[in-house]
Amino acid sequence: MIEVRQLAKRFGKVAALHDITFEARDGRVTGLLGPNGAGKSTCLRILYTAIQADAGSATIDGHDCTREPLAARRCLGVLPHATGLYPNLTVRENLWMFGRLYQLPSKEARRRANELLEQFTLTDASDRPVKTYSGGMRRRLDLASALIGRPRLLFLDEPTTGLHPRSRMGMWDVIR
Repeated sequence: MIEVRQLAKRFGKVAALHDITFEARDGRVTGLLGPNGAGKSTCLRILYTAIQADAGSATIDGHDCTREPLAARRCLGVLPHATGLYPNLTVRENLWMFGRLYQLPSKEARRRANELLEQFTLTDASDRPVKTYSGGMRRRLDLASALIGRPRLLFLDEPTTGLHPRSRMGMWDVIR
């Protein structure tokens, strides 16, 4: 599903990635572990085509992340380290918008949003603006937005950052 070969990325004088090679097979959970500044988020950003590598190659489901970014992104869901939610929109509006960004027809985006609202126990507050949500509720909504397109592959970049212990455990339950 993922193949990374000799991936490298620099930001000025800083080598964020140097000669990284790994594979992740379909149907498996794979983690990138390392200390802060090790390049984990940079690697993910290359894989979900937000930035390009300086050297090496990365493929998602056989699609080169540099030469075929749209094809590579079609099977991805991404939960970035920082939220991508729009605070003044309601939860329902955010999910619908993400569904449209994943190129779902409007009706299907609404239907899928309703499914995820129920699955993530966000239905009761779905018409409130996101800015009124707690951190734990926002992270659940972040995850729901990453799942709206029914991705075959899901990238989670520090999904429990900033959550208190009870919310952190709840988030891992949702992820499982």
